[in-house]
Amino acid sequence: MSGMFSRAQVRRVLQRVPGKQRFGVYRFLPFFFVLGGTMEWIMIKVRVGQETFYDVYRRKASERQYQRRLQDASETELQQSIK
Repeated sequence: MSGMFSRAQVRRVLQRVPGKQRFGVYRFLPFFFVLGGTMEWIMIKVRVGQETFYDVYRRKASERQYQRRLQDASETELQQSIK
């Protein structure tokens, strides 16, 4: 068997989560909500080196916008030179 857990072990753990009859698979939503919130908090607050995830995101978005402006300006100059 490759992997950390067998299918039976995973099934046993999942069966122990309460609310199966009332909520079905939706009983796992609170866990994923907390997991998503935790990931978001980490991306905002935790620094790797000097930057957070959002610092990198903003910088890359700014770089893409700058490249687009350069490209648009060069296309406009090209069109004006053709006229």
